[in-house]
Amino acid sequence: MSVDQKSLLADVTRRMDGAIESLRRDFAGLRSGRASPALLEPVRVEAYGGEVPLTQVGSIAVPEARMLTVQVWDRSLVGAVERAIRDSGLGLNPAADGQTVRVPIPQLTEERRNELARAAGKYAENAKIAVRGVRRDGMEQTRGQEKKGEISQDDVKVWSDAIQKLTDQYVKRVDELLAEKEREIKQV
Repeated sequence: MSVDQKSLLADVTRRMDGAIESLRRDFAGLRSGRASPALLEPVRVEAYGGEVPLTQVGSIAVPEARMLTVQVWDRSLVGAVERAIRDSGLGLNPAADGQTVRVPIPQLTEERRNELARAAGKYAENAKIAVRGVRRDGMEQTRGQEKKGEISQDDVKVWSDAIQKLTDQYVKRVDELLAEKEREIKQV
């Protein structure tokens, strides 16, 4: 394996890892009926003249299985944090208690579980599309090197096979992550 091939495969692997990491972040935002600090990470709060991530105005904790708390650092932002969580579209109803905002996690209905499973499927499909896009870019790079006369047709075949093998591994990983998330969502 040449240095060029190693660097190309390293780049392809790094970019496919990025697609998997993005999928994990998307999945973390999907509520599964259990409290998780990741659920509130995408929430943005009107504060200090703009919108800032919730994690920049308070700390998120999980005191019990079906409850999140946000310890707001600046007392004047408690109302804004409460409003941001309520308006986030997550179906949560926070309640302020001094500088702490309590966020009970309601039981999921069967209909909501199915919606979340469909959303997880869309996230997984987007991750697969990203992985295939990385594969396409890698294949184009190898063909470009062949046209320039830098590598032979045999090398193109070897590199293409290696990129395809990586792609298959990452698509399988996406499917495994999706199955795991669907089990978590469907669990009552």
